[in-house]
Amino acid sequence: MKSTQLSLIAGAVALAALTGFASLNAPGAPAAEETASASSLPVERSSLVCPAPSASDLAETRYTSFTPPGKPGGGEGAKDSAELKPALVALDDEIETDLKKAKKAEEAAKKAKAKADKPVLAVKEPGKPVIADANGSAAPALVGTATGTLAPGWAAQQTTTVTAGGARGVLGVSCTAPDTDFWFPGASTARSRQDYIHLTNPDDGAAVADVELFGAKGAVGSEVGDGITVPGRSSVALLLSTLTDESVNDLTAHVTTRSGRVGAVLLTADDGSGTDWLTAAADPSGTLVMPGIPADATSVQLVAFAPGESDADVKVQLMGKNTTFAPAGNDTLHIKSGMTATVDLKDITRGEPGSLRLTPVEKNRATPIVAALQVVRGTGAKQEYAYIPATRPVGARASVTDNRAKGSTLSLAAPGADAKVKVTTSAGSGGGEAAVETYTVKAGTTMAVTPKPPAGLKGTYALTVETVSGGPVHASRALALPEDGVQMFTVQTLPDDGGTVVVPSARQDLSVLDD
Repeated sequence: MKSTQLSLIAGAVALAALTGFASLNAPGAPAAEETASASSLPVERSSLVCPAPSASDLAETRYTSFTPPGKPGGGEGAKDSAELKPALVALDDEIETDLKKAKKAEEAAKKAKAKADKPVLAVKEPGKPVIADANGSAAPALVGTATGTLAPGWAAQQTTTVTAGGARGVLGVSCTAPDTDFWFPGASTARSRQDYIHLTNPDDGAAVADVELFGAKGAVGSEVGDGITVPGRSSVALLLSTLTDESVNDLTAHVTTRSGRVGAVLLTADDGSGTDWLTAAADPSGTLVMPGIPADATSVQLVAFAPGESDADVKVQLMGKNTTFAPAGNDTLHIKSGMTATVDLKDITRGEPGSLRLTPVEKNRATPIVAALQVVRGTGAKQEYAYIPATRPVGARASVTDNRAKGSTLSLAAPGADAKVKVTTSAGSGGGEAAVETYTVKAGTTMAVTPKPPAGLKGTYALTVETVSGGPVHASRALALPEDGVQMFTVQTLPDDGGTVVVPSARQDLSVLDD
């Protein structure tokens, strides 16, 4: 029945708006007609997960959450909600035969569930961030959902400061959407490193994940990285060095799920050098951009991996303040299939901010790769590092939360054509007025901006970047929190927030519908 087909198309449109699918094609419709009739609608539901912040009792963590103002999402009667709640602690599956112990375990489970039902953060209105603080190693992983007008563009961040110990530093991470496939170039199982992969399951049912490791010689042997069960609404942290007997300095970790979905992020710590989170790199592509290398970077290391069956040859270029240039002696990089390649770019920026761009040497041979940078500020006992993974463009809009009165730097890189962007500083979490600035980024350059905090700022604020015109823009935010002469910092990238979804318009000639 043709009327049934029409109903299915209408249902598919509603599903796309709910789940955030990037596109939806009606069967048999011409591509040009689909494009012309498509429209952009706000998503009605968003999910985020945040890993457990730190294992250090000295850790001080700030959670922040924010939804930018804009075109409201949700349908008629949709509930407006954006809450992050503690993930449940995974319980032992072994049956307890001792009645007293069983009763205590049951009571503990009830308390854990009651605690998990109480939100740590709850956004009340678009345009104003909310904050919560937690101290010590007991701070939990978080899972959450936003619906209605609070869903489009919902963002969250956790920033942790550890001021003592061999791995002291600032750890920052933007909470991520759950998925089924993640790449982490820059991992390590070296003796000096303690790298933990955090897997957080936001759903009620269990998820099953696999972790693969690839070094400079190819796959690293591991029999315990397969079939890792992550219970529903729980988080699991795996020390990478326990997955293999091999000690490898530079690795690419690949996380996939057999069933369910997880949020995955890598916590790295190098004794004496610092600590930070490494978020997943952008999906494999022939051209990649890593925006926002600090002007005072003392060391920059590129880690890249070719996941396909073909080797990759790429041009390595720095988009500086005024132009694009190739670093001397490292203008190209050969990446063997299935192997991790590294390049020490030293102090490539030489006192100016920059972004790294990788493009195929031969335009007609764009082998997909993944990549990330490890960036160091300071030297010796005063050094600290952070990561910049390859990231997608800002697109229509992207936000990052937890900006302080001092210490935030926004980097904007235009790899192709000139681009015009709008940057909004939100109201503060405790007070302050939002402000808007517009910037033009020249093609092939990086612009570093010190955001002007909101007038009357109290608490923290969010930054929202929107592409107004021109070519694509890649962005990141560095947050510096110096401590005892150490330039402790962290960098978060700003990919498109996925706040809207493209769906076809429900156009059909009703005269052709027959009973």
